[in-house]
Amino acid sequence: MKKTIRDISLKGKKVLIRVDFNVPMKDGEITDDNRIVQALPTIQYVLEQGGKLILFSHLGRVATEEDKLTNSLRPVANRLSELLQQPVYFVPFTRGPELEQAISKLKEKEIVMFENTRFEDLNGKKESKNNPELGAYWASLGDVFVNDAFGTAHRAHASNAGIAANITDVVSGFLMEKEIKFIGEAVNNPSRPFIAILGGAKVSDKISVIENLLTKADKILICGAMAYTFYKALGYEVGTSKCELDFVDFAKSLLEKAKGKLILPIDNVLANEFTPDAQTTISDANQFPTNMMGLDIGPKTIELFKNELKNAKTVVWNGPAGVFEFDKFAVGTKAICEMLANLKDATTILGGGDSAAAAIQFGYENKFTHISTGGGASLEYLEGKELPGIIIINDK
Repeated sequence: MKKTIRDISLKGKKVLIRVDFNVPMKDGEITDDNRIVQALPTIQYVLEQGGKLILFSHLGRVATEEDKLTNSLRPVANRLSELLQQPVYFVPFTRGPELEQAISKLKEKEIVMFENTRFEDLNGKKESKNNPELGAYWASLGDVFVNDAFGTAHRAHASNAGIAANITDVVSGFLMEKEIKFIGEAVNNPSRPFIAILGGAKVSDKISVIENLLTKADKILICGAMAYTFYKALGYEVGTSKCELDFVDFAKSLLEKAKGKLILPIDNVLANEFTPDAQTTISDANQFPTNMMGLDIGPKTIELFKNELKNAKTVVWNGPAGVFEFDKFAVGTKAICEMLANLKDATTILGGGDSAAAAIQFGYENKFTHISTGGGASLEYLEGKELPGIIIINDK
Protein backbone atom coordinates (compact mmCIF):
# COMPACT_ATOMS: atom_id res chain seq x y z
CA MET A 1 0.00 0.00 0.00
CA LYS A 2 1.25 3.46 -0.92
CA LYS A 3 0.97 6.52 1.32
CA THR A 4 -1.54 9.17 0.29
CA ILE A 5 -2.00 12.82 1.27
CA ARG A 6 -4.32 11.58 4.05
CA ASP A 7 -1.31 10.01 5.79
CA ILE A 8 0.71 13.16 6.46
CA SER A 9 0.21 16.57 8.05
CA LEU A 10 -0.07 19.36 5.46
CA LYS A 11 -0.90 22.42 7.57
CA GLY A 12 1.50 25.27 6.92
CA LYS A 13 3.67 23.12 4.67
CA LYS A 14 4.80 23.98 1.16
CA VAL A 15 3.19 21.17 -0.82
CA LEU A 16 4.66 20.39 -4.24
CA ILE A 17 2.08 18.66 -6.44
CA ARG A 18 3.01 17.12 -9.79
CA VAL A 19 -0.29 17.14 -11.70
CA ASP A 20 -1.00 16.01 -15.24
CA PHE A 21 -2.43 19.11 -16.90
CA ASN A 22 -1.36 18.01 -20.38
CA VAL A 23 -4.71 19.12 -21.81
CA PRO A 24 -5.59 19.48 -25.51
CA MET A 25 -5.34 23.09 -26.72
CA LYS A 26 -6.41 24.89 -29.87
CA ASP A 27 -5.47 28.51 -30.58
CA GLY A 28 -4.61 29.04 -26.92
CA GLU A 29 -7.95 27.67 -25.70
CA ILE A 30 -8.39 24.43 -23.72
CA THR A 31 -10.67 22.07 -25.69
CA ASP A 32 -11.12 19.48 -22.90
CA ASP A 33 -10.46 20.26 -19.22
CA ASN A 34 -11.10 16.72 -17.93
CA ARG A 35 -7.55 16.32 -16.58
CA ILE A 36 -7.84 19.55 -14.59
CA VAL A 37 -11.23 18.51 -13.19
CA GLN A 38 -9.84 15.09 -12.19
CA ALA A 39 -7.12 16.75 -10.09
CA LEU A 40 -9.51 19.01 -8.14
CA PRO A 41 -10.17 16.63 -5.19
CA THR A 42 -6.44 16.49 -4.36
CA ILE A 43 -5.98 20.25 -4.75
CA GLN A 44 -9.06 21.05 -2.67
CA TYR A 45 -8.03 18.65 0.10
CA VAL A 46 -4.57 20.25 0.42
CA LEU A 47 -6.19 23.72 0.58
CA GLU A 48 -8.68 22.56 3.24
CA GLN A 49 -5.80 21.17 5.31
CA GLY A 50 -4.01 24.52 5.22
CA GLY A 51 -1.24 23.62 2.80
CA LYS A 52 0.65 26.15 0.66
CA LEU A 53 0.28 24.79 -2.84
CA ILE A 54 2.92 24.68 -5.59
CA LEU A 55 1.55 23.08 -8.77
CA PHE A 56 3.46 22.03 -11.87
CA SER A 57 2.92 19.95 -14.99
CA HIS A 58 4.20 19.37 -18.49
CA LEU A 59 2.16 20.38 -21.54
CA GLY A 60 2.78 19.04 -25.04
CA ARG A 61 6.21 18.54 -26.56
CA VAL A 62 8.77 21.31 -26.34
CA ALA A 63 11.56 20.89 -28.89
CA THR A 64 12.00 24.48 -30.12
CA GLU A 65 11.66 28.03 -28.80
CA GLU A 66 8.47 28.36 -30.93
CA ASP A 67 6.90 25.46 -28.99
CA LYS A 68 7.02 27.65 -25.88
CA LEU A 69 4.49 30.03 -27.45
CA THR A 70 1.81 27.33 -27.82
CA ASN A 71 2.60 25.25 -24.71
CA SER A 72 2.47 27.72 -21.84
CA LEU A 73 0.49 26.61 -18.78
CA ARG A 74 -0.95 30.12 -18.29
CA PRO A 75 -4.37 29.22 -19.83
CA VAL A 76 -4.43 26.15 -17.57
CA ALA A 77 -3.76 28.30 -14.48
CA ASN A 78 -6.61 30.60 -15.57
CA ARG A 79 -9.00 27.66 -16.00
CA LEU A 80 -8.01 26.17 -12.64
CA SER A 81 -8.62 29.55 -11.02
CA GLU A 82 -12.18 29.58 -12.51
CA LEU A 83 -12.88 26.03 -11.31
CA LEU A 84 -11.60 26.69 -7.78
CA GLN A 85 -13.06 30.22 -7.65
CA GLN A 86 -9.83 31.54 -6.17
CA PRO A 87 -6.61 33.07 -7.56
CA VAL A 88 -3.89 30.82 -8.97
CA TYR A 89 -0.67 32.83 -9.09
CA PHE A 90 1.14 31.91 -12.31
CA VAL A 91 4.93 32.21 -12.59
CA PRO A 92 6.12 32.08 -16.23
CA PHE A 93 9.44 30.43 -15.27
CA THR A 94 10.56 26.94 -14.25
CA ARG A 95 13.20 28.21 -11.81
CA GLY A 96 14.83 31.39 -10.50
CA PRO A 97 14.24 34.31 -8.13
CA GLU A 98 10.71 35.18 -9.30
CA LEU A 99 9.51 31.62 -8.61
CA GLU A 100 11.33 31.45 -5.27
CA GLN A 101 9.86 34.78 -4.13
CA ALA A 102 6.32 33.78 -5.15
CA ILE A 103 6.67 30.60 -3.08
CA SER A 104 8.19 32.36 -0.05
CA LYS A 105 5.21 34.78 -0.01
CA LEU A 106 2.64 31.97 -0.13
CA LYS A 107 0.15 31.92 2.72
CA GLU A 108 -1.82 28.84 3.79
CA LYS A 109 -4.52 27.86 1.26
CA GLU A 110 -2.88 29.85 -1.56
CA ILE A 111 -1.66 28.46 -4.89
CA VAL A 112 1.32 29.11 -7.14
CA MET A 113 1.64 27.33 -10.50
CA PHE A 114 4.92 27.45 -12.36
CA GLU A 115 5.60 27.10 -16.09
CA ASN A 116 5.64 23.91 -18.19
CA THR A 117 8.31 21.53 -16.85
CA ARG A 118 9.21 20.55 -20.43
CA PHE A 119 10.57 24.08 -21.07
CA GLU A 120 13.63 22.62 -19.31
CA ASP A 121 14.02 20.17 -22.19
CA LEU A 122 15.33 23.02 -24.38
CA ASN A 123 18.12 23.18 -21.86
CA GLY A 124 19.68 19.79 -22.65
CA LYS A 125 16.62 17.58 -21.95
CA LYS A 126 16.88 18.32 -18.23
CA GLU A 127 13.28 17.36 -17.39
CA SER A 128 12.80 14.20 -19.44
CA LYS A 129 16.33 12.91 -18.83
CA ASN A 130 15.81 13.32 -15.05
CA ASN A 131 18.69 15.77 -14.56
CA PRO A 132 19.74 15.35 -10.88
CA GLU A 133 20.46 19.05 -10.34
CA LEU A 134 16.99 20.02 -11.62
CA GLY A 135 15.20 17.40 -9.49
CA ALA A 136 17.12 18.62 -6.41
CA TYR A 137 16.27 22.25 -7.21
CA TRP A 138 12.54 21.61 -7.55
CA ALA A 139 12.57 19.49 -4.36
CA SER A 140 14.19 22.44 -2.50
CA LEU A 141 11.06 24.54 -3.19
CA GLY A 142 8.77 22.46 -0.95
CA ASP A 143 8.43 20.39 2.23
CA VAL A 144 6.25 17.57 0.86
CA PHE A 145 5.89 16.01 -2.60
CA VAL A 146 2.53 14.72 -3.87
CA ASN A 147 2.59 12.77 -7.13
CA ASP A 148 -0.86 12.94 -8.69
CA ALA A 149 0.23 12.62 -12.33
CA PHE A 150 -0.57 9.06 -13.35
CA GLY A 151 -0.33 10.07 -17.02
CA THR A 152 3.47 10.40 -16.64
CA ALA A 153 3.97 7.61 -14.08
CA HIS A 154 5.63 5.40 -16.70
CA ARG A 155 8.45 7.91 -17.12
CA ALA A 156 11.27 8.71 -14.67
CA HIS A 157 11.53 12.49 -15.09
CA ALA A 158 13.02 15.24 -12.93
CA SER A 159 9.48 16.36 -12.01
CA ASN A 160 8.61 13.00 -10.40
CA ALA A 161 11.57 10.65 -9.73
CA GLY A 162 14.06 13.56 -9.50
CA ILE A 163 12.10 15.42 -6.83
CA ALA A 164 11.30 12.21 -4.93
CA ALA A 165 15.03 11.39 -4.63
CA ASN A 166 15.54 14.65 -2.72
CA ILE A 167 12.57 14.89 -0.35
CA THR A 168 11.46 12.73 2.58
CA ASP A 169 7.66 12.80 2.33
CA VAL A 170 6.49 11.45 -1.04
CA VAL A 171 2.79 10.54 -1.19
CA SER A 172 0.10 10.02 -3.81
CA GLY A 173 -2.81 12.31 -4.50
CA PHE A 174 -6.35 10.96 -4.79
CA LEU A 175 -6.22 10.55 -8.58
CA MET A 176 -3.03 8.48 -8.43
CA GLU A 177 -4.54 6.48 -5.54
CA LYS A 178 -7.58 5.69 -7.72
CA GLU A 179 -5.45 4.56 -10.66
CA ILE A 180 -3.37 2.26 -8.43
CA LYS A 181 -6.50 0.85 -6.83
CA PHE A 182 -8.57 0.19 -9.94
CA ILE A 183 -6.02 -0.80 -12.57
CA GLY A 184 -3.67 -2.51 -10.10
CA GLU A 185 -6.46 -4.52 -8.46
CA ALA A 186 -8.13 -5.36 -11.77
CA VAL A 187 -4.94 -6.96 -13.02
CA ASN A 188 -3.67 -8.54 -9.81
CA ASN A 189 -6.80 -9.43 -7.87
CA PRO A 190 -9.90 -9.21 -10.10
CA SER A 191 -13.40 -10.39 -9.30
CA ARG A 192 -14.15 -13.06 -11.91
CA PRO A 193 -15.05 -13.52 -14.68
CA PHE A 194 -12.38 -10.97 -15.66
CA ILE A 195 -12.65 -9.90 -19.31
CA ALA A 196 -10.29 -7.59 -21.19
CA ILE A 197 -11.32 -5.80 -24.38
CA LEU A 198 -8.36 -4.70 -26.50
CA GLY A 199 -8.82 -2.58 -29.61
CA GLY A 200 -6.97 0.05 -31.56
CA ALA A 201 -4.83 -0.15 -34.65
CA LYS A 202 -1.72 -2.12 -33.75
CA VAL A 203 -0.98 -5.52 -32.25
CA SER A 204 2.60 -4.26 -31.78
CA ASP A 205 1.38 -1.63 -29.25
CA LYS A 206 -0.39 -4.28 -27.19
CA ILE A 207 1.98 -7.28 -27.35
CA SER A 208 3.06 -7.18 -23.69
CA VAL A 209 -0.47 -6.34 -22.55
CA ILE A 210 -1.91 -9.38 -24.34
CA GLU A 211 0.87 -11.62 -23.00
CA ASN A 212 0.33 -10.42 -19.42
CA LEU A 213 -3.48 -10.57 -19.61
CA LEU A 214 -3.46 -14.08 -21.07
CA THR A 215 -2.16 -15.18 -17.65
CA LYS A 216 -4.75 -13.12 -15.75
CA ALA A 217 -7.97 -12.66 -17.74
CA ASP A 218 -10.63 -15.29 -18.42
CA LYS A 219 -11.23 -13.94 -21.95
CA ILE A 220 -9.70 -11.24 -24.16
CA LEU A 221 -11.99 -9.72 -26.79
CA ILE A 222 -10.00 -8.34 -29.74
CA CYS A 223 -11.34 -5.53 -31.94
CA GLY A 224 -10.11 -2.57 -33.96
CA ALA A 225 -7.62 -2.87 -36.82
CA MET A 226 -5.38 -5.13 -34.71
CA ALA A 227 -7.90 -7.92 -35.35
CA TYR A 228 -6.83 -8.02 -39.02
CA THR A 229 -3.29 -9.07 -38.10
CA PHE A 230 -4.85 -12.01 -36.24
CA TYR A 231 -7.01 -12.78 -39.30
CA LYS A 232 -3.86 -12.90 -41.41
CA ALA A 233 -2.39 -15.36 -38.88
CA LEU A 234 -5.45 -17.57 -39.50
CA GLY A 235 -4.88 -17.36 -43.25
CA TYR A 236 -7.85 -15.03 -43.90
CA GLU A 237 -7.91 -12.33 -46.61
CA VAL A 238 -7.97 -8.80 -45.12
CA GLY A 239 -8.34 -6.72 -48.30
CA THR A 240 -6.88 -3.23 -47.96
CA SER A 241 -7.28 -3.17 -44.17
CA LYS A 242 -4.55 -1.96 -41.86
CA CYS A 243 -2.45 -5.02 -41.03
CA GLU A 244 0.99 -5.49 -39.46
CA LEU A 245 2.61 -8.13 -41.62
CA ASP A 246 5.72 -8.15 -39.39
CA PHE A 247 3.57 -9.38 -36.50
CA VAL A 248 1.57 -12.14 -38.21
CA ASP A 249 3.80 -14.91 -36.84
CA PHE A 250 3.61 -13.36 -33.41
CA ALA A 251 -0.21 -13.21 -33.63
CA LYS A 252 -0.18 -16.89 -34.63
CA SER A 253 1.85 -17.81 -31.54
CA LEU A 254 -0.51 -15.78 -29.31
CA LEU A 255 -3.54 -17.62 -30.72
CA GLU A 256 -1.86 -20.94 -29.93
CA LYS A 257 -0.87 -19.83 -26.42
CA ALA A 258 -4.36 -18.46 -25.74
CA LYS A 259 -6.12 -21.86 -26.01
CA GLY A 260 -9.44 -20.21 -26.91
CA LYS A 261 -9.14 -17.20 -24.57
CA LEU A 262 -8.72 -14.73 -27.46
CA ILE A 263 -12.06 -13.90 -29.07
CA LEU A 264 -11.84 -12.29 -32.53
CA PRO A 265 -14.60 -10.41 -34.41
CA ILE A 266 -16.74 -12.75 -36.53
CA ASP A 267 -17.95 -10.01 -38.91
CA ASN A 268 -16.87 -6.50 -39.90
CA VAL A 269 -18.16 -3.30 -41.42
CA LEU A 270 -16.11 -2.75 -44.59
CA ALA A 271 -15.64 0.33 -46.73
CA ASN A 272 -14.19 1.01 -50.16
CA GLU A 273 -12.16 3.98 -48.86
CA PHE A 274 -11.13 5.68 -45.63
CA THR A 275 -13.67 8.53 -45.61
CA PRO A 276 -16.67 9.41 -43.38
CA ASP A 277 -19.18 8.75 -46.17
CA ALA A 278 -17.55 5.76 -47.84
CA GLN A 279 -19.77 2.99 -49.29
CA THR A 280 -20.07 0.20 -46.74
CA THR A 281 -20.94 -3.46 -46.58
CA ILE A 282 -20.90 -6.08 -43.82
CA SER A 283 -18.97 -9.28 -44.30
CA ASP A 284 -18.10 -12.37 -42.24
CA ALA A 285 -14.53 -12.59 -40.97
CA ASN A 286 -13.36 -15.07 -43.60
CA GLN A 287 -15.16 -13.45 -46.58
CA PHE A 288 -13.18 -10.23 -47.05
CA PRO A 289 -13.31 -8.78 -50.60
CA THR A 290 -9.78 -7.86 -51.73
CA ASN A 291 -10.67 -4.24 -52.56
CA MET A 292 -12.24 -3.24 -49.21
CA MET A 293 -11.00 -2.35 -45.72
CA GLY A 294 -12.44 -3.15 -42.28
CA LEU A 295 -13.33 -0.06 -40.25
CA ASP A 296 -15.60 -1.43 -37.48
CA ILE A 297 -16.94 -4.63 -35.94
CA GLY A 298 -20.20 -5.95 -37.37
CA PRO A 299 -23.59 -6.75 -35.73
CA LYS A 300 -22.84 -10.47 -35.16
CA THR A 301 -19.65 -9.52 -33.31
CA ILE A 302 -21.58 -7.04 -31.16
CA GLU A 303 -23.93 -9.89 -30.15
CA LEU A 304 -20.96 -12.22 -29.55
CA PHE A 305 -19.26 -9.64 -27.30
CA LYS A 306 -22.52 -8.99 -25.46
CA ASN A 307 -22.79 -12.68 -24.71
CA GLU A 308 -19.16 -12.93 -23.54
CA LEU A 309 -19.59 -9.91 -21.25
CA LYS A 310 -22.99 -10.66 -19.73
CA ASN A 311 -21.67 -12.29 -16.51
CA ALA A 312 -18.40 -10.34 -16.26
CA LYS A 313 -17.45 -8.98 -12.84
CA THR A 314 -14.30 -7.08 -13.92
CA VAL A 315 -13.79 -5.53 -17.37
CA VAL A 316 -10.76 -3.57 -18.57
CA TRP A 317 -11.13 -1.89 -21.96
CA ASN A 318 -8.30 -0.27 -23.93
CA GLY A 319 -8.68 0.75 -27.58
CA PRO A 320 -11.76 1.46 -29.73
CA ALA A 321 -13.58 -1.13 -31.88
CA GLY A 322 -13.45 0.95 -35.06
CA VAL A 323 -12.85 4.38 -36.54
CA PHE A 324 -15.21 6.03 -34.04
CA GLU A 325 -14.33 9.53 -35.32
CA PHE A 326 -16.57 8.73 -38.35
CA ASP A 327 -20.23 8.18 -37.38
CA LYS A 328 -20.63 5.27 -39.79
CA PHE A 329 -17.86 3.35 -38.04
CA ALA A 330 -18.60 4.32 -34.44
CA VAL A 331 -21.35 1.72 -33.94
CA GLY A 332 -19.09 -0.98 -32.44
CA THR A 333 -17.36 1.39 -30.01
CA LYS A 334 -20.72 2.85 -28.92
CA ALA A 335 -22.13 -0.67 -28.47
CA ILE A 336 -19.23 -1.59 -26.13
CA CYS A 337 -19.86 1.61 -24.12
CA GLU A 338 -23.52 0.60 -23.85
CA MET A 339 -22.71 -3.00 -22.82
CA LEU A 340 -20.34 -1.91 -20.06
CA ALA A 341 -22.69 0.83 -18.87
CA ASN A 342 -25.40 -1.78 -18.33
CA LEU A 343 -23.34 -4.46 -16.58
CA LYS A 344 -24.70 -5.20 -13.11
CA ASP A 345 -22.32 -5.37 -10.11
CA ALA A 346 -19.22 -5.17 -12.29
CA THR A 347 -16.05 -3.09 -12.02
CA THR A 348 -15.55 -1.43 -15.43
CA ILE A 349 -12.26 0.30 -16.18
CA LEU A 350 -11.29 2.28 -19.26
CA GLY A 351 -7.54 2.37 -19.84
CA GLY A 352 -7.22 5.95 -21.08
CA GLY A 353 -6.37 6.93 -24.65
CA ASP A 354 -8.84 6.70 -27.53
CA SER A 355 -11.39 4.44 -25.83
CA ALA A 356 -11.67 6.96 -22.98
CA ALA A 357 -11.99 9.81 -25.50
CA ALA A 358 -14.75 7.87 -27.29
CA ALA A 359 -16.66 7.10 -24.07
CA ILE A 360 -16.55 10.77 -23.07
CA GLN A 361 -17.54 11.90 -26.59
CA PHE A 362 -20.58 9.57 -26.56
CA GLY A 363 -21.69 10.76 -23.10
CA TYR A 364 -20.76 7.66 -21.10
CA GLU A 365 -18.14 9.22 -18.85
CA ASN A 366 -20.15 8.65 -15.67
CA LYS A 367 -21.18 5.10 -16.54
CA PHE A 368 -17.82 3.42 -15.79
CA THR A 369 -16.27 2.61 -12.44
CA HIS A 370 -13.07 4.33 -13.51
CA ILE A 371 -11.71 6.09 -16.60
CA SER A 372 -7.92 6.23 -16.50
CA THR A 373 -6.21 9.57 -17.18
CA GLY A 374 -3.10 7.87 -18.56
CA GLY A 375 -2.92 6.21 -21.97
CA GLY A 376 0.70 5.00 -22.06
CA ALA A 377 0.88 4.65 -18.27
CA SER A 378 -2.27 2.51 -18.06
CA LEU A 379 -1.01 0.29 -20.90
CA GLU A 380 2.30 -0.29 -19.11
CA TYR A 381 0.43 -0.94 -15.85
CA LEU A 382 -1.72 -3.52 -17.68
CA GLU A 383 1.52 -5.10 -18.92
CA GLY A 384 2.37 -5.74 -15.27
CA LYS A 385 5.29 -3.30 -15.27
CA GLU A 386 6.33 -1.38 -12.18
CA LEU A 387 5.98 2.32 -13.00
CA PRO A 388 8.71 4.76 -11.86
CA GLY A 389 6.14 7.37 -10.79
CA ILE A 390 4.47 4.83 -8.48
CA ILE A 391 7.66 3.18 -7.16
CA ILE A 392 8.82 6.58 -5.79
CA ILE A 393 5.78 6.98 -3.51
CA ASN A 394 6.44 6.04 0.14
CA ASP A 395 4.95 2.74 1.31
CA LYS A 396 2.61 2.81 4.26
